[in-house]
Amino acid sequence: MITTKNIENSNSATPAILTIGTFDGVHLGHKKIIKKLVKSAKEKKLRSCILTFFPHPRNFLSKSNDLKMINTIREKKEILDELGVDELIIQEFNDKFSNLSANEFIRHLLKFCEIREIIVGFNHKFGKDREAGIDELKVYGKKYGFDVMEIDAFDINQINISSTKIRNAIGAGEVELCNEYLGYNFSIDGNIVKGKSIGKKIGFPTANIRVEENYKILPKNGVYFVSCKIKNIQKFGMMNIGFNPTFGNKKLTIEVNIFDFNQDVYGENIKIEFIKFIRNEIKFQNIDELIKQIKIDRETCKSYMNSTYNN
Repeated sequence: MITTKNIENSNSATPAILTIGTFDGVHLGHKKIIKKLVKSAKEKKLRSCILTFFPHPRNFLSKSNDLKMINTIREKKEILDELGVDELIIQEFNDKFSNLSANEFIRHLLKFCEIREIIVGFNHKFGKDREAGIDELKVYGKKYGFDVMEIDAFDINQINISSTKIRNAIGAGEVELCNEYLGYNFSIDGNIVKGKSIGKKIGFPTANIRVEENYKILPKNGVYFVSCKIKNIQKFGMMNIGFNPTFGNKKLTIEVNIFDFNQDVYGENIKIEFIKFIRNEIKFQNIDELIKQIKIDRETCKSYMNSTYNN
């Protein structure tokens, strides 16, 4: 897959079928559109192309970073590449771009890309202040000579999938529901850094993780059963996200106790997939109570692991 920054740098040698959106999470609803895009492009011998935006339009327009992303740019690229997309255009969402009217946006797009067809969801909006929708897009299609395909609402268990619902599930620690919506396990990755070695001192050594992208959403504080990939080794473990209130910490920490693993991994990259929420963060009266609860957490995780993955 080719990755291009901004529309004007697009690989326009081959006519394209295009879809447009932020595609945060690349969830099951998104995949319905993308698979249709790739299939249609192959059948018509055209280029499958996705136009997405960074930063997220909502964050840019609100001048904040309040809306956290399900995927980093790198994660999104990996998923789209696996789905067989030919080109990903990452458009910088800035003042100039945000002020394009719907007509100006379409004309700008067609100036640099030979578009034969645009595939979008039923609720797609475009242009300044989201002024235009699917009906207007069809009018532009007739005017400028491209087809428009509308994808109807896609439901899972009668619940419309949306990135907002997935973010809410992550924020509530409902990682199993989140994973059901996504069609894959929600994950984070980062570098393993030196911590205070508290876990090691109490018999549960942990890898402390630093996530570089500050726009990435994190699950709510608590303990999770997770899958870890480090140095091409796949292991299960239990992760804690929080402030370690028993020790009075004021800085958020992300740390994982990897089962059956004792290698030196400082400086290594680790990918963590969230599988199951175990419990909320608790402030214990003393370290003995904390150790007792961690033992219970570990047994809960291992029991789930054995019943789910070893049968």
